[in-house]
Amino acid sequence: MRLAEFLTRVQDRGEYRSQEEAEHVSEAVLWTLATRITPEEADELAARLPTPLDEALHRDRGCAESFGREEFLRRVAQQTGARPRTAEWDVGAVLSTVADSVSGGELDDLLARLPVTYAELFGRPGPG
Repeated sequence: MRLAEFLTRVQDRGEYRSQEEAEHVSEAVLWTLATRITPEEADELAARLPTPLDEALHRDRGCAESFGREEFLRRVAQQTGARPRTAEWDVGAVLSTVADSVSGGELDDLLARLPVTYAELFGRPGPG
């Protein structure tokens, strides 16, 4: 998927005023995701995303941290200056677009390494 198409989808899903706002939110969400997954997983995902969004997954992040959905949302909210509920909306707009950008098998592999509560953030059914 090309950058303009990715940002248009995020903009539409997040109801942002501009592609610049969609890009800012996308970078914050992807950077936070990069802190949660291993560098190898981040590299694999980055290879599927358009430049410059792939750079958010390559930032100096050290080892993968283990944190749940609420902490993920809190970190995104902190980066974007949003409220937690708004951050959940932002994360959903970005990660559902990421899910559209990768093959089903790759997404399944990524989701298998995250807590089950993350699936809904990617637009997939969550735990029953």
